[in-house]
Amino acid sequence: MRATPMPELVERAAAQPSALDAAEVLAAPGPVKVIAEVKRKSPSKGELAGIPDPAALAAAYEAGGASVISVLTEQRRFGGSLADLDAVRERVSIPLLRKDFVVTEYQVLEARAHGADVVLLIVAALPGNQLRDLFQQVLDLGMTALVEVHDETEALRAADLGARVIGVNARNLKTLEVDPSVFGRVAAHLPDTAVKVAESGITGPGDVAGYVADGARAVLVGETLVKQSSPAAAVGWLRGLSAQEAV
Repeated sequence: MRATPMPELVERAAAQPSALDAAEVLAAPGPVKVIAEVKRKSPSKGELAGIPDPAALAAAYEAGGASVISVLTEQRRFGGSLADLDAVRERVSIPLLRKDFVVTEYQVLEARAHGADVVLLIVAALPGNQLRDLFQQVLDLGMTALVEVHDETEALRAADLGARVIGVNARNLKTLEVDPSVFGRVAAHLPDTAVKVAESGITGPGDVAGYVADGARAVLVGETLVKQSSPAAAVGWLRGLSAQEAV
């Protein structure tokens, strides 16, 4: 697909309503927050779900009590697209995360132009000043950065940025194996002022409870949710709520 010229992206981004403050939403009092993901496939598990109507899935997540919707826009490995982001933006009123391998200013601007409120920045993929420059661009556009780390060294880089939302991914990017103990070990190096998000390895409320005990304020869940017959109920289930409480 042909790339949108930069001047057009700038205009589209400027025309968007102000971005929603996802950090404030995730830090709010109450049960653990769920960032629910629209995810068709993954490098580790292959095909997960067809998801012919991503907007309907996102609406179900919102109805179930999700605080943020994560939309994969990477096509080759995850089967996502910017069209998915557009469709979801039209359907839900809660913050949207563009989840992709974001490494350029163009991609950050593109996220805002398509209605994203949050952009994923993976510390391991952004050496030197590249991380700080993209982080600043995200802030300048009024968005929130979800800064993802995998170890203690990366955690210190994220903390040095002053990131308000920091995700700890328990999945090893090289082996794709998940080690839930990574979260607690790495989260201990993050400031208490940051919202700590646990990523990967979440199959049920027990996993969520373990992460919360180690300091997680939110969890990002994709695979487990897209496989459920009732995504709305599954969001409440992960939060440890009864069906009545989840509505």
